[in-house]
Amino acid sequence: MDYSGEVTHSELLLVRGTQPFNAEPKAEALVQFELTPDELVYCRNHGPVEDLDPDTYTLSIEGTPSGTARYTLADMAVMFTKHEVVAALQCAGNRRKEMNELKKVNGILWDDGVICNAKWGGARLRDVLLHANVNLEGAAHVQFASHVTPCEDDKYYGVSIPLEKAMDVDGDVLLAWEMNDEYMSPDRGAPLRVVVPGYCGARWVKWVDSIRLSAVESPNYYQARDYRVLPPEIETKAQAAPVWSKYPSITSLALNSVVASATLRKGSDTNVLLLKGYASQHIDGKITTIEVSVDEGASWRPARISYQEGRWSWTLWEAEIAGVGEHGTAYSRATDETGNMQQRECKWNLRGVAYNPWGTRKW
Repeated sequence: MDYSGEVTHSELLLVRGTQPFNAEPKAEALVQFELTPDELVYCRNHGPVEDLDPDTYTLSIEGTPSGTARYTLADMAVMFTKHEVVAALQCAGNRRKEMNELKKVNGILWDDGVICNAKWGGARLRDVLLHANVNLEGAAHVQFASHVTPCEDDKYYGVSIPLEKAMDVDGDVLLAWEMNDEYMSPDRGAPLRVVVPGYCGARWVKWVDSIRLSAVESPNYYQARDYRVLPPEIETKAQAAPVWSKYPSITSLALNSVVASATLRKGSDTNVLLLKGYASQHIDGKITTIEVSVDEGASWRPARISYQEGRWSWTLWEAEIAGVGEHGTAYSRATDETGNMQQRECKWNLRGVAYNPWGTRKW
């Protein structure tokens, strides 16, 4: 692949790979902001990142009465009402490094910074599809593709989401060109990216240039042979090859929480432990409670939720615990409105995705 046109990336990130560029911030830095600044947003790429010309960029939508409808960014800004949604974006491989400590996994060893929270702005996908008058008969999925550059495992990047999610007004799926009230940077997917609140980052296609409706999911590698939770008995790529289709594609990630920082303040009478962290919800329920423990889960105390916004944001939290020793381990767990509670352990899988045991941080 040709990296001669690669853009300059943030220097505030921990680099996990250079070609393609993959990097994440420290979780401790992330939780200082309700809306994540561009320079602290993780970078997950399968190919080069280039600065594309928004004036010439075109989105093609197949399956219209005329065959293919085409929209420029200028067209979309004028023709469609701009909608905004605050939503967390999280890589399915967040916390993979921890799972790798159980047993070796295949994939970038991400720590716990592969998540962000932002206000996204653009056109509703449903509005664009309805305007294009696409044929909905027999369709069950919306396939997205970006042909801007080749990828590591396929000629282009392609995934899909259920048509029901795409057409749901409350699903808030966007074709976005803004993040935090500014035109998106190339690293975020400019000129145009898909925003799928409640779904993992793999479905939020950057530099999207093609959309089509289909009765089946995208046949692309990144939908058909990746981003699926395989059972623990599948331990090698060879074992995985014939069974990918037997297991569902990841849509919404499981309930999760992370202890981003643990700061000890020593006192003459007692030590005080200050904890900060984030939590991310499953699409089925908003987070209602964060609890922390410093005794291996024998007892729990509530943390204070300091930020939530709307239906799709992350949750920021903090806690203060007095009377702790000079060293120890802090744990966190989240509970949502359906009663679902984050568990201490999570099963291993070959790709190291969707890892969500209790959050943990030593001090």
